[in-house]
Amino acid sequence: MYYPHKEHHRSERIGWLRAAVLGANDGIISIASLVVGVAASGAPKSGVLLTGVAGVVAGAMSMAAGEYVSVQSQADTEGADLEREKGELASDPKHELEELAAIYVKRGLDRPLARQVAEKLMSVDPLAAHARDELGITETMRARPLQAALASAASFVAGSAVPMAAVLLAPPAWMTGALFATALASLILLGAIAAYAGGASVVRGALRVAFWGALAMALTDGVGRLFGASGL
Repeated sequence: MYYPHKEHHRSERIGWLRAAVLGANDGIISIASLVVGVAASGAPKSGVLLTGVAGVVAGAMSMAAGEYVSVQSQADTEGADLEREKGELASDPKHELEELAAIYVKRGLDRPLARQVAEKLMSVDPLAAHARDELGITETMRARPLQAALASAASFVAGSAVPMAAVLLAPPAWMTGALFATALASLILLGAIAAYAGGASVVRGALRVAFWGALAMALTDGVGRLFGASGL
């Protein structure tokens, strides 16, 4: 007897996972780099903290807006393609049937079976069949602008909590070192988790994220020291 079971695939996570990882990664790197640069310039702790708070608010809104606009553009394109396909199905269903059957032939079915499959699928939901097999639009991969925007903004704030905690808790003399250490540790952990969730190499994912984070903080630290020393 056959017992149906629910399968879970990593691709089901791709919509929210990409936005969440991008947001958290940007939250850590952007805010850590920002406050490292300000701290290196010799600014007081209150100034560093105020800069960090402003950066968190601006960054979260920027991430949400950017992600929403980007994914909404994808959703608009998908919607336009579906409307066009709907019109073609209404005006020339015979041609659309042959088109769908040809797709299945290219995938390895013989023509009689391909046509039989196409006829069956089009008798159930012709638009869904063409959306999936002709346009490559599936429910799993469908663009969800609001979900992406909220995930990106929330994860940015969560990521920025790491450098902000370092600014609040570390003594002024140790602030830069604490920022570097906590940010890098968080980036390594984030990169490893993202790689594991996506089925990629954990070590490679962790090192890749940590490298770019360390580079960003080193550059802003140098800029802060340069401008702080020059009195600008």
